[in-house]
Amino acid sequence: MDVTETDLPGVGKKHEVDIGGGQQLVVVTHNTGTRELYLKEDEDADSEKLVELSDRMARMVGTILEGAYFQPVESSHVETMLSEGTLLEWYAVESDSPLVGETLAGANVGQRTGVTVVAIQRDDNVIAGPSPDMQIEASDTLVVIGERENCEQFEKLLTGDL
Repeated sequence: MDVTETDLPGVGKKHEVDIGGGQQLVVVTHNTGTRELYLKEDEDADSEKLVELSDRMARMVGTILEGAYFQPVESSHVETMLSEGTLLEWYAVESDSPLVGETLAGANVGQRTGVTVVAIQRDDNVIAGPSPDMQIEASDTLVVIGERENCEQFEKLLTGDL
């Protein structure tokens, strides 16, 4: 996926996202927080304004698109890039994971993989900043932050391949 970022002096930033078929989604983020979304049908076409969103509404829509509210397909993990190479990922803990029954400290997650567990979703509850003595349970969703390679190591640890 190609994304082009352009500074718009006095306005904000423009991001152009190649969405396939020659089309581009253009997002203009104003310094005020307002976002404008445009669709460019092809390279030579003018952009058609689709919608203008307030900062708050844009963040809500972004969260929905990211899948934080609903994951439309069964997935064992979800990935969000925070910056180049740094990810925030959600991992489902399967019942056969070697981490089930371990505490975060006992599993030595940080030392073994380099990720930090920033939250645990358990049923309808979210435990933000879980303590080292928090026990990992089957069907938990662990939210971790780390470099891509560290997240890959964590996935191996979680599935017993490390």
